[in-house]
Amino acid sequence: MLAFYEQLVLRRPFVVLGLLSVLLLLALLQFPKIRIDASADSLLLKGDPALEYFREVGRRYSSEDFIVITWRPKAPLLSDESLQPLSAMADELRTLSGVSSVVTVMDVPLLQSPPVGLSQVTSGDPLPSLQDPNIDRDLALREFTQSPLYSDLLVGAEGDVTAIQVNLTRPDGDSALMREREELRLAKRSGDISDEAVARLAFVEQDVKRRSAEQLSQQSALVAGVRSVVDGYRQHAGIFVGGVPMIAADMVSFVRSDLVVFGSAILGVMVLVLALIFRRIKWVVIPLLSCSLGVAYTLGILGYLDWRMTVISSNVVAVLLIVGLAIAIHLVVRYRELHREQPELGLYERVCESMRLMAVPCVYTGITTMVAFVSLVVSGIQPVIDFGWMMTLGICVALLVSFTLVPALMLLWPLDREQPSRDEGEPFTLRFARVADHHGSLVLWGSLALSVLVVLGVLRLKVENRFIDYFKESTEIYQGMELLDARLGGTIPLDIVIAAPDSSAPLPGLESTATSSTVPVADDDLFADEFDDPFASGNTESSLSGDTDAFADEDFADDAFADQDSGDAFGGSNVDPGFWFSLEGMRLIDRLQGVVDGYSETGKVQSLSTTFELFRQLLGDDIGSVELALARNALSADISRQLVEPYFNAERDEARITVRVKETSQDLRRAAFLRDLDLALREEGGLDEGQARFTGMLVMYNNVLQSLFASQILTLGAVFAVILIMFWILFRSLSLALIALAPNLLAAGLVLGIMGFAGIPLDIMTITIAAIVVGIGVDNCIHYVHRFKREFPVDRNYLASMYRCHGSIGRAMYYTTLTLVVGFSTLTLSNFNPSLYFGVLTVIAMTAAVVGALLLLPRLILLFRPLGPEQ
Repeated sequence: MLAFYEQLVLRRPFVVLGLLSVLLLLALLQFPKIRIDASADSLLLKGDPALEYFREVGRRYSSEDFIVITWRPKAPLLSDESLQPLSAMADELRTLSGVSSVVTVMDVPLLQSPPVGLSQVTSGDPLPSLQDPNIDRDLALREFTQSPLYSDLLVGAEGDVTAIQVNLTRPDGDSALMREREELRLAKRSGDISDEAVARLAFVEQDVKRRSAEQLSQQSALVAGVRSVVDGYRQHAGIFVGGVPMIAADMVSFVRSDLVVFGSAILGVMVLVLALIFRRIKWVVIPLLSCSLGVAYTLGILGYLDWRMTVISSNVVAVLLIVGLAIAIHLVVRYRELHREQPELGLYERVCESMRLMAVPCVYTGITTMVAFVSLVVSGIQPVIDFGWMMTLGICVALLVSFTLVPALMLLWPLDREQPSRDEGEPFTLRFARVADHHGSLVLWGSLALSVLVVLGVLRLKVENRFIDYFKESTEIYQGMELLDARLGGTIPLDIVIAAPDSSAPLPGLESTATSSTVPVADDDLFADEFDDPFASGNTESSLSGDTDAFADEDFADDAFADQDSGDAFGGSNVDPGFWFSLEGMRLIDRLQGVVDGYSETGKVQSLSTTFELFRQLLGDDIGSVELALARNALSADISRQLVEPYFNAERDEARITVRVKETSQDLRRAAFLRDLDLALREEGGLDEGQARFTGMLVMYNNVLQSLFASQILTLGAVFAVILIMFWILFRSLSLALIALAPNLLAAGLVLGIMGFAGIPLDIMTITIAAIVVGIGVDNCIHYVHRFKREFPVDRNYLASMYRCHGSIGRAMYYTTLTLVVGFSTLTLSNFNPSLYFGVLTVIAMTAAVVGALLLLPRLILLFRPLGPEQ
């Protein structure tokens, strides 16, 4: 193989550089095709059985995407100084392309300012609003702040902040396309699919990708337009822009900014550090060119394959810089070492010998690093899976580039005119050797104590996290979400879908329930869905839009303000009212809403209970099934769409409770909350087992988080088992393989333990750190042990061999770590906290890996003497 490599690469450096230049040009041509995917798949668990139900409920209770603007005026909320600029801003927003409607406090009906009668409700005539010049604004403000319809939803309970909803036009055909894609994927997984269907699936998936990219571009332009309009009115009020489209656009903007700004900063810092280390422009340019070309080729392949990056897999650029630079530095240090030790060797022989000596350890480090990243494939989360496969591809590319570009440049660069490099002073890494030599017991006992702390830290590791913590407090996303959660009813959505009982007999515990509602409701609930969670049914936790069908009902609202085109579902008809419009159904839904509303974690809760309270206001408290059916049939089509359809499906005779959970609460534990709520609905609400089903982004994201322990923490054990076998094959010694594995276990555990003590949650962003730790730590140990096996036969002296290894390969490990630690420290300046965590944890991982390889690993070798007795 060496002879083949010599003929193909080393003998033809000009051909190699020419070929690499052509490939670079081809890769650069693919750069415009690189996309950052912001679809809903980025936060959903692949293969989750709850996913199809989530999408099905979304189709039953469809809604539009929209942007939320909070308005906190400097003047009183309903004064002319507030309402006039608010109305003017709404008019400007209505002119933007892609906006279907805008709803403010000026546009909603007022039911208690003064109270309206039954004839006004059923006549179809316009109801009073703030646009009427004679409206009593004091009464209107009281209604806005006290009504369960508007309070903490449209207007804050203190009456100083309101929300504006900008409804967006929904692309035609997206739901049908998404449904077809899921059906074809299901058929493919079951194996019952024809060749034509396979071809159709490929076409549909490409079409979904295309539409997703187009929608993201359009939404980004629309968000920019909304912000441009809003900026003209900031002198009148404190304004924050929120909603799924805004979050999606901002997250993509953060990722792009981090890729460009911090990618450039990392490279710039690497240049400075390499210049300080090697003090020769040649040894600065060659490593940087090598790792940069590896990244460029990988990105070109991703663009050609239309393999899209996500918020998570965008880290592939930074990690590939680590891998590519590490390989190049090892090759350069080995070359310089040969130049110093054997100055009589010619240039070609020195380059050839350097490549020969480093081939085996570099290839093995590449393979073991790929094993670590392949472990991400079992996560079930598509962006994490993509990150694992992208890194596997990128490592292969980095190896090929390093062993072609680096030797070619070494051969073609002008001959070294300087004397063989003599590093001034003693290598810093020899200090680690002396610590391992003279303080071996301290190293071992310290490692043992650290292991205990690691176990305690890992036990404290949690999978709960707050989506708001992805952003710094200074960002608009953070401030807007905090305001929505604290003043406007909560953020993360939860839907509870309740099936009607199989029997017509009253449910246990409902026979003696009082006719009045168990949930205190004000007298103005006519349009209970007019503002049905305009910030709630949707997903502040999921910032990624594009897969519109997946978020059909999860965009902060249930189409409360949106125009709906469905026909008259109930009005004017004499259909069977079903269970939920009977006396027993009314009592049951009242009781269930009371149970849900009683939790401190829940914010705004809405259901048919509000509708029934309206009926009691209009018909009196003592109403039964007949009165409920009559009242239902009296509602007009418009009011039915606003008041009934978001909470009731006549075809299935099922009811729906929409909940907004306070996601910013430090005490929220999703899994425990869902378990407790399910138990309470059965014990206090009187439901049967399985009668209520939970869905919504709270459930979907909880499923993602809970899967991380099973899929990743446990999988690390299998990864270490595979690496142990590879060590055994490479080193041909089980004892040496076990010794080499110990520092990696400690380094991986240390990072996870620090996350546990620091309260950094394990989520879809931070889960990749474990794989990075394993990959980097394994590299250092392979290089050190491989070199130790070469040094030991020289004099069969363990101690002397250790000092020589620290002075040679240890120097390359130290240089690599120092360069990358300084470079990745720049990520701590990012506004996107996952990038910040990635930078900090990667720095800790690399530091722990090199310290373990330079202290614990040699101490264990000296202690157990796995290579046999000394001379």
